[in-house]
Amino acid sequence: MPIFENADRSTTTACSRSTPGLGGGGANPLPMPPLLDARPGRSFALRVQSGTTSFYPGRPSDTLGYNGSYLGPTIRVRRGDDVAAVVTNGLNADTTVHWHGLLIPGELDGGPHQIIAPGATWRPTLPIRQPAATLLYHSHVHGLTAEQVYSGLAGALLVTDDEEQGLGLPSEYGVDDLPLLIQDRQFENGRLVMPGGMMVAMQGRRGDTILVNGAVNPLAAVPNRLVRLRLVNASNARIYELSFSDRRSFHWIGTEGGLLEHAVALEAITLAPGQRAELLVDFTDGRSASLVTAADTNSSMMGGMGMMGRGARRTDAAAPATVLRFEPRPLGQARASGVVPTLLASRTGPDASKAVRRRRLSLNMGMGGMMGSGSGGGGLTINGKPFDMNRIDETVKLGSTEIWEVSGEMMRHPIHIHGVHFDVLTRGGGQPDVLDQGPRDTVLVKEPVELLIRFDQPAKSAPFMYHCHILEHEDNGMMGQFSVA
Repeated sequence: MPIFENADRSTTTACSRSTPGLGGGGANPLPMPPLLDARPGRSFALRVQSGTTSFYPGRPSDTLGYNGSYLGPTIRVRRGDDVAAVVTNGLNADTTVHWHGLLIPGELDGGPHQIIAPGATWRPTLPIRQPAATLLYHSHVHGLTAEQVYSGLAGALLVTDDEEQGLGLPSEYGVDDLPLLIQDRQFENGRLVMPGGMMVAMQGRRGDTILVNGAVNPLAAVPNRLVRLRLVNASNARIYELSFSDRRSFHWIGTEGGLLEHAVALEAITLAPGQRAELLVDFTDGRSASLVTAADTNSSMMGGMGMMGRGARRTDAAAPATVLRFEPRPLGQARASGVVPTLLASRTGPDASKAVRRRRLSLNMGMGGMMGSGSGGGGLTINGKPFDMNRIDETVKLGSTEIWEVSGEMMRHPIHIHGVHFDVLTRGGGQPDVLDQGPRDTVLVKEPVELLIRFDQPAKSAPFMYHCHILEHEDNGMMGQFSVA
């Protein structure tokens, strides 16, 4: 796999500190990313660096990370603060840091236009003006996004506020409030490899091994009470169909844009690349359980052609799997198990009657996509046009409300729109699915889906992106950009 060298390589065996002590069974204690709380100084610092990570004992792999060798710390910011970020690139390659889900102006967004050159430092001040939510940060340098994220450049970004803190939700970080970055990766002889070949551009990189917070076969010790799981799909391409091995129900309380108005009792939930979901799971019965995923069946018609290339064995990558095992025990601050709040968050969404324009986006997959071509002549495009850094595809008026109808060819595509949260109005001409509800920034499309969007963030000096969040699709042309002024 490509290696990004720098002078300050670090070595680690996974993310950082683990959930409290566990035993045997070949499992690895779930690592917990260090918490980088921006509140005290209204600031935080990240260093993008290369290093080595031993996912398996004695088998070091070349990886990338923020403030470490793989993945990054959990950054926590508070609504109302202006937070000074300091991001230094210690690689020998360009990078960016995109604050996925943060509602900020285009020039602060960290997309392809906010390049951080090798050795350079980027100092954006981030105005935090949105409700509590679980967000994501990751590399977004055009043409290298998939490679850099696969190698480790991703982390969780949490927004908190008074309304959320008044709900009594589990909030002891790393004990009953757990960020869980879920990824699939490919290994050969215990070392991380980067799948290549013609089909990778079409299907996205898939792996035969699921990691959580950088750990293989993770086991989480959790308190025998209500626990908050902040699920982040940080995979390049895999869609997870998640449920518990004992078929226990849980409460879904939050989407990409923040808390739902009411908790929703579910037994399964779908999580596409770039999506987040907050769950409350009751472990008071003390029974162990596993979070499992069904087979990933999302592939184009070409998926059976067997041309995936090195390390991309689709039969392994698509199989059902255990994601994370939970072992309840008395832990953390002694307290009674909480109750699920009846009302979570009040919210005024966009008004469909005020929509001033309708736009249509079609996420296209021509045969040229097999070659990873973003230069036209078919391939991976939106409305038939491959991404061009120098072309503004759509121009939107600041403060306006619009309806965007998005559809995808050949397979399900997770469409992500920067700088906004949106509501799903319709799916396939009918009512949205149960899992479409709440404020979103990433949603799966194949059949036409209508999105109601209010554009409250300016993007005049630098545009916002919209793209498929299968990262190989994005890198190879399935992306457009829009200005807001």
